[in-house]
Amino acid sequence: MTEIVLTTFDWVPEAPRGYVRDLRVRCALEEAKLPYSGKTTPFRARSEEHLACQPFAQVPWITNGATSIFESGAILLYLGGLSATLMPIEPAKRINVIEWLFAALNSVEMPSVPWSLFKFTNDETDTPGRRALDGFLNARLERMENVLKHREWLAESFSIADIAMSDVMRLVDRFDGVAEFPAIRAYVERATARPSFAKAYADQVAHFAARD
Repeated sequence: MTEIVLTTFDWVPEAPRGYVRDLRVRCALEEAKLPYSGKTTPFRARSEEHLACQPFAQVPWITNGATSIFESGAILLYLGGLSATLMPIEPAKRINVIEWLFAALNSVEMPSVPWSLFKFTNDETDTPGRRALDGFLNARLERMENVLKHREWLAESFSIADIAMSDVMRLVDRFDGVAEFPAIRAYVERATARPSFAKAYADQVAHFAARD
């Protein structure tokens, strides 16, 4: 297998460190012990070369030989196809992982990202739209709490679905958004206690800090 190259920003401000989405990819690569190296693209100047690899001028993307993939969810799905550690080989079990991966990136992340942006900016304005967003997120968390009360991981064993879902929940937990959901909080704690997460998190934070 050729070495996978993971591209992220050369630097980001302090607030998003530990939450930039190359972390999800790092976790998967570490979990599966796939060989990889890092590459950077400028944070302050988004070049045409950057846009050719990631049309929204975001990160991460990976290259594996002639293959280039952007969007963390698509990358996780690709890596899952390379390692049974990340996604089972049996068709029915693979489908279960895939549906939970998409649930994390759609059903749960959809309300969690705008909610977190309000928290990041300390915007506590009481408006009908904000109350609707709070209710939207809370409804999703209630559903996930019911799911996680009865299982350790989303699809039997730890998988790319858990890498994505725990990262989505981790951002909400940063602002105490899962304080009333003990099963979710315990799930996040299990995921972040894994050596792959610890290594990925430390590497990302050190990478950005080294360029201050």
